[in-house]
Amino acid sequence: MPEILFHGAAGEVTGSMHLIRTNGHWVALDCGLFQGRRAESEAKNRQWPVPPREISAAVLSHAHIDHSGRLPRLVKDGFEGPIYCTPATRDLCAIMLPDSAHIQEEDLHYLNKRRARKGLEPVQPLYEYSDVVATLRLFQSISHGRWFSVVPGLLACFNDAGHMLGSAGIHLEFAKRNGDTASLYYTGDVGRFDSPILRDPAPFPEVDTLLCESTYGGRMNESIEEAKEQFIEAIRRTIARGGKVIIPSFAVGRTQTVVYALHEAMVAGTLPRVPVFVDSPLAVNATEVFKLHPECYDVQARAFHRVTGDILGGGCCTYIRTLEESKALHERRAPCVIISASGMCETGRIQHHVKNNIESPRNLILFPGYQAEHTLGRKLVDGARTINLFHEQYTVRAEVVQIHGFSGHADQAELLKMLQPLRGRIRRIYLVHGEPEQTDVFHQKLLENGFHDVITARRDQRDELLTN
Repeated sequence: MPEILFHGAAGEVTGSMHLIRTNGHWVALDCGLFQGRRAESEAKNRQWPVPPREISAAVLSHAHIDHSGRLPRLVKDGFEGPIYCTPATRDLCAIMLPDSAHIQEEDLHYLNKRRARKGLEPVQPLYEYSDVVATLRLFQSISHGRWFSVVPGLLACFNDAGHMLGSAGIHLEFAKRNGDTASLYYTGDVGRFDSPILRDPAPFPEVDTLLCESTYGGRMNESIEEAKEQFIEAIRRTIARGGKVIIPSFAVGRTQTVVYALHEAMVAGTLPRVPVFVDSPLAVNATEVFKLHPECYDVQARAFHRVTGDILGGGCCTYIRTLEESKALHERRAPCVIISASGMCETGRIQHHVKNNIESPRNLILFPGYQAEHTLGRKLVDGARTINLFHEQYTVRAEVVQIHGFSGHADQAELLKMLQPLRGRIRRIYLVHGEPEQTDVFHQKLLENGFHDVITARRDQRDELLTN
């Protein structure tokens, strides 16, 4: 009888990995990096629920590092099977996994300097570039909507998830054995309806068992249209007072959404045409991948593409690669928009842009998404009057605005909209990928809406799958 073993993103939102065992084979659904406090995440990232050599295949929902970022470690520790994903996910992983390896090596360079001064042994990176190369050789891309064999007796199909370019829910069908059948759907991360660029999430299929994300299971987001209006208005008033707009943004997904919104507004005439700069090498590479996959675009994005020839800033946007070009932006005094990573101002070039613009009341620091606790971004949106950067203190005189509606995750109402058609037709729901305060609220909401067998998955929980 098939069984499931929960390993990561069970009671938390990072380290996504759920394992299925069928006909003597282990199959991993996602293999993400645990993120958070260094000591805790470092230990988790080096542990496996079963030996990697015993895992026959991996099926990847999307390219975000908390879903894909531990694959090179899995390979380093002995995994040799195929990694199935959509074509766009494969192309994004080809730029994101090398970047992840580089960040780890860079972080450990400074950490090991401090350890050496204390006479401690150096810490080895979770994986290196060579492990990424070996991992990418194992990728096999399958388009949305096509059934394929994962291991003997297990078929899979990718459904649109609407969360990021190439993202998918994973539909599994287990072959008859002793007259029994089983089916499972893993939602991956579910996107929002009417989100820019991407198609809406496809309906969840009728299955025995559903693994449902619950990242915002206790939260309601503002609408996409409300978010766009707030976004454009904030930029418009900054330009009117002669200021610069600094947008901390995640390099993959969020940056492209922001550029698309700016480009649309400028073409429509609702925003003056001012220079827009994307200052993040990873974002520049990710944008090129977006341009390679118009098959992922929704109807509106395709129509805009036909009119403009490029939905991602053609004619209004300059993509910055070199450090010299980035530094030159500090000398600009005329109104402009600078988009840079990281999205929470914790690392990267964005810190220099914040430092150089935070003390002018003409300028705007615009956050198009959630800011985690203890980050510089969170301090700014919480109203800090001074901040420390590069061992110096700066007074916050710039306007600071946060907008939630650009989130790539479905909120409670959107998840319920996806689930309602399955009420009375789905036998069990496991809630994954959510902090307890979000998952607990969503668990109760599902019970109130007529779903009876709802389980909040826990790390290392192991259950037999329901069969017919």
